[in-house]
Amino acid sequence: QVQLEESGGGLVQAGNSLRLSCVVSGRTLTTTVMAMGWFRQAPGKEREFVAGITWQGGMTDYGDAVKGRFTISRDNYENTLSLQMNNLKPEDTAIYYCVGGSTSDTLRSMIEMPRYWGQGTQVTVSS
Repeated sequence: QVQLEESGGGLVQAGNSLRLSCVVSGRTLTTTVMAMGWFRQAPGKEREFVAGITWQGGMTDYGDAVKGRFTISRDNYENTLSLQMNNLKPEDTAIYYCVGGSTSDTLRSMIEMPRYWGQGTQVTVSS
């Protein structure tokens, strides 16, 4: 089994930055090769794709709402996934979830249906 644990959420003012982290533990082979990413869910809204990255880190993808402001990265040695969020806006307020795919998932298929989910971390951006 694979466990994902997010941290780094909090309350920030609009225009500021925040960095989320996700620690990955569990089956080493799976955690090393799986594509990973971030989703978010705001109150009263459906979950939304934020960012994704291949297991080697060579390819990334971003949701339209965060392109140019957020950067996803990973450290396979430390088994961590990060999301650097700059120029935050009130509409970025949401619970942010770390997600991962199976060993057979491509980045695209992982984004379409993540296999593993963390518990989420709250990000609140005040105006």
